[in-house]
Amino acid sequence: MAELNVVSEIKTRLGITGNYHDDLLAAHAADVKEFLIGAGVSEEIVNGAKSVGVITRGVSDLWNYGSGDGKFSQTFFQMATQLALRS
Repeated sequence: MAELNVVSEIKTRLGITGNYHDDLLAAHAADVKEFLIGAGVSEEIVNGAKSVGVITRGVSDLWNYGSGDGKFSQTFFQMATQLALRS
């Protein structure tokens, strides 16, 4: 899935409008994708439509790191594990 499409889908799912944060969202999405690939999810799945939900969850977790957590949520890990098992 092209990076621009991922950013657009993330914005839709998180209710973000405008394009002010597109670069930050794209950077977070790239970080999440690299995490997923490192965790054993195939690049085909990471770059496909099935990964948009887990990428969005991961971006949301990274976006909110300022709240003090600075880590991925349990939901993200469960979704990432499911994707890895599909690989």
